[in-house]
Amino acid sequence: MSATVAGADQGTAAPALSPASGRKASSAAEPGTGKEKRYKCQFCARAFSRSEHRSRHERSHTKERPFKCTKCRSTFVRRDLLLRHDRTVHAKDGGVPLQSDNKRRNTGAKASPNGSSSKIPELDEAALEQFGDNGDPFSVEQAAMLMTNFQQRAAMSGQDQGSIVIEPLISPHGPQLMEPNMPPYAATMTLPQMNGWDQMVPHNVGQPKPSSISSSIDAHHDMLPYPSTHTMAGASNTLPPLMERQSSQADGLPSFSLSSMNNGLATPGALSPFPSMMGPVSPVDYRRSPGAPQQCTMARAPQVDTDEQINRIMENIRRWDSEGALIDAFRLPQLSVLNRYLSTYFNFFHHHLPFLHPASFNPSTVSAPLLLSVLSIGALYTFEQDQAYMLHIGSKVLVTQFLQKRDNFSSRKCPLWMMQSSLLNMSFASWSGDPKGLEWACSIKSLLANMVAGNRYELKLRSEARDGRQPTHEEWIEDEGCRRTYYAVYIFFGLLTLTYNHTPAISFNEFDTLELPSSESLWNLEAADNESWIESLTASTIITFREAHDALFQGESARYSAFATRVMINALFLEVWYHKRSPEALQDVVTEYKLRLALDTWEKSLDVCEPETVVVQLSAPHKGHPLIFNAMAMYRNTRARLLVDLKTVQEALRYHDSYEVAAAMTNARDKVKRSQEMLNVIQACFDCIEVAALQGIIWVARTSATNWSIEHPLCGMDLIVILTLWLWRVEHDEEPANEEEKAMYQKLRNLFDDDSVDGYNNKLSSTVARLWGSMIDEVVVWGITKLMGESFKLHAQALTGYEDAMVAEAEQKLGSPTPQLQPHTTEVTAF
Repeated sequence: MSATVAGADQGTAAPALSPASGRKASSAAEPGTGKEKRYKCQFCARAFSRSEHRSRHERSHTKERPFKCTKCRSTFVRRDLLLRHDRTVHAKDGGVPLQSDNKRRNTGAKASPNGSSSKIPELDEAALEQFGDNGDPFSVEQAAMLMTNFQQRAAMSGQDQGSIVIEPLISPHGPQLMEPNMPPYAATMTLPQMNGWDQMVPHNVGQPKPSSISSSIDAHHDMLPYPSTHTMAGASNTLPPLMERQSSQADGLPSFSLSSMNNGLATPGALSPFPSMMGPVSPVDYRRSPGAPQQCTMARAPQVDTDEQINRIMENIRRWDSEGALIDAFRLPQLSVLNRYLSTYFNFFHHHLPFLHPASFNPSTVSAPLLLSVLSIGALYTFEQDQAYMLHIGSKVLVTQFLQKRDNFSSRKCPLWMMQSSLLNMSFASWSGDPKGLEWACSIKSLLANMVAGNRYELKLRSEARDGRQPTHEEWIEDEGCRRTYYAVYIFFGLLTLTYNHTPAISFNEFDTLELPSSESLWNLEAADNESWIESLTASTIITFREAHDALFQGESARYSAFATRVMINALFLEVWYHKRSPEALQDVVTEYKLRLALDTWEKSLDVCEPETVVVQLSAPHKGHPLIFNAMAMYRNTRARLLVDLKTVQEALRYHDSYEVAAAMTNARDKVKRSQEMLNVIQACFDCIEVAALQGIIWVARTSATNWSIEHPLCGMDLIVILTLWLWRVEHDEEPANEEEKAMYQKLRNLFDDDSVDGYNNKLSSTVARLWGSMIDEVVVWGITKLMGESFKLHAQALTGYEDAMVAEAEQKLGSPTPQLQPHTTEVTAF
């Protein structure tokens, strides 16, 4: 169910408000439209100007699902959902797809004798202007017609029209995997539940199946991450809501004006999962970062250029596979697919944890375990889960063989690639949504921490051996790669603690005198000679971990890079975690004051953060580097943890049972009190959900999985649980809400439109839980978000069910039925 920002349409007058509730006043006509609401719902007091709107609304009362799929037993509330189901679920089954009446009426396309359209007609200006004239959103078919027409106009530039072959903008079955007869990737976009985590390859990998993939897909499209048919159909069906964002033109989003239609499609961004939907580009400076303007650069993702390099990679894998464990089961992806995995890793994942050096990452010479781990995460971002698991397990096998051959293994002599590949494999397993994967990651957590300690000691000896001499560019790249890997492990362990309440494996004392990561500009700098490199290094501001830590706790703003900003909020979160786990936490007021001071100083330090010149093309509301955006998510969670610690929910998440997680959420309501301090926490919760609401819930649901980091659903979980439980208390406590609570409640209510809270007798608490759950599991890259989404939906049902039980108990005490409440009882006036 969609949710958009109330009043997001700048061109529409604000609806009349009821003086008592602040909601839309019930009237006989729509404001500014003159349409009389003649069709009243027979179950409630709502009225509609069109009968079909009333019929659709009444199905929320009757639970009627009149549209049935003739190919399976599924039923749907609306016909457009049935059409989307037919195109996504049954597309691979063959047969004639269902078509809506709108498509025939709007296009006038003539079908060929076999039932398929022989040609998509050219749309003239009059036809284009007719779309959306009635005020209704585009249908799936209309959006598809527009997209195809845009592609035709762009392709016809300088060519004969008869020579152009009309093809879909994105193949309905995605790209080829490894061979022409390999199966297309799964359309459900959820990670499979691996019943045998230690098995080499999923059963359906390597089994040839017929493929219906078009053989003439453009080479440029083959390099892009392809969404599944489910995503593409859903995106087409919701084009207008996706564009309903405040200041959409300022954000750099495309508009559907006639001028843009005439000019054809804009040049697709190399990093955009939807070729025609580019998100805003991260600018050079963040907030008021000081420093003179610098030239913007964009790091290029490493690629494989020739078949000779492919052969070299395969030979490298055979050399690492001394036991021959991968000979029969493993197959390296073909050139275009391998390059796509590399592109998605470095364009979507790398910016959130940039410990690899893109310029020196050579796929044909890098260690095979590290390459396979990089490719496995790249495959996740193209929704090719079977390939991702095969590459992931292949990397694990090679790492295991390396460790087994080292009887005298020493953490001081541990190669850097070993830590990097282990970190990626642990990240894959921990967020996969499989409890066995998390168990495996926890089993080697101490090993990875030991590698970091030993390797850091060797780095210290290397640095001291220079006797104050500045390192060359090659030496600095090696040292900085080590430092970034240590801090990446530190951040990953912090996320494990945040999500699963695992004891941190690395203390901040491990990085006492270690320099913080440099800016991304310096990390990606291509030095012409040693003199220019020394000049750039000297001009950079790089401080140690201890210096930054002391400055924050003394209330002094510190200047460091975006990556260092993410490191320091991780350190502050772990400080809060240790404090709340201390038996003296309730009496230790001084420590809590220092932690609040450090958090305030960290936020102030954002204004003097090192400016970045590396452009990151990711669709996000934040106008700076993604690392700052991710750090803010953890900052809000850390603020909330000072007052509310949902330990039981975190421990339930370890075992990946959505019913247990939902039960822990609902049972945690006693931890959420109503107080002035809690209002400050609710403000942080509001900031979290406002990020999604201002962008548009549907937009975030469809784009955040690939454009945002995993930190956002992980950090947001505690905040939304706290928010829903606070809302539930305000709605049901006998104590009336004070003025500040009423204002906060109404501010939260205003984030959502009426359609989002239109269920019979719905409360805002259950609505927020349901919408958040639907948003984070709409498109799944990491399986843990699917678990969280299902848990929030069950939590919403539990909140509603508990309310029903209270009503039944009240009826039993009174001996008579309780009068039915009017819809939209989520009013401040209910207090």
